[in-house]
Amino acid sequence: MQDQNEDTEWNDALRRHNIIPQKEKEVTEEDIIDMVENTIQTKHEGKQMGDMSLDELNEREDDIDEDDERMFEEYRRQRMAEMRAQQMKARFGDVMEISKVDYVAQVNNAGEGVWVVLHIYKDGIPLCKLVNNHLNNLARKFPATKFLKSVSTVCIPNYPDKNLPTIFVYFEGDLKKQWVGPFALGGMNLKQDELEWLLAQAGAVQSDIEKPERPEVDDVLTKAVRQSRIDNEDSDDD
Repeated sequence: MQDQNEDTEWNDALRRHNIIPQKEKEVTEEDIIDMVENTIQTKHEGKQMGDMSLDELNEREDDIDEDDERMFEEYRRQRMAEMRAQQMKARFGDVMEISKVDYVAQVNNAGEGVWVVLHIYKDGIPLCKLVNNHLNNLARKFPATKFLKSVSTVCIPNYPDKNLPTIFVYFEGDLKKQWVGPFALGGMNLKQDELEWLLAQAGAVQSDIEKPERPEVDDVLTKAVRQSRIDNEDSDDD
């Protein structure tokens, strides 16, 4: 005898004429969620579960039958996880300017699980401006990380300009990584993806970017010193 559940043209024709029963639909997770929502909706007029706050979900829990309680609890856990993810994602998103008096609150007491990227800079230094531009973009890309900036003379009195720009990376108030001075960041050749990779290596951002390849830069100073030595050796031979 032919299986009535098989997907064949003959069975489809029989189903259309109600000769054999319709094939049972496989119940998915979305179907279960819809069933829970429909159960509540038949008892109450108003919002769907997807539009409810956690308080509203808790109030409606008493209206759920015992058989549906497990499904309701699973749905509520999903909603809580989604809300936490949304709150974390929208937590920051820009570069905040701070002063010395803000340091403890914004850095040391940033909070549990919070990464902080602090840029010490000074107006009029081209590389500092470049780094600020990169950090503005990265702050929008990684809103779960707190990005800060502070003018050197405001944040650290007598901080030497030769150390600018400086980037500090903190996690839960502890210093994890620092880049001090233009050579540590690669100078004016610094690209945004390079800075992103550096921050990712330090753990400050969650990025799967691969290490960017930087073309070799001619070391003019080293070449000049080497050539000077050769010229001096030739002079001594004469």
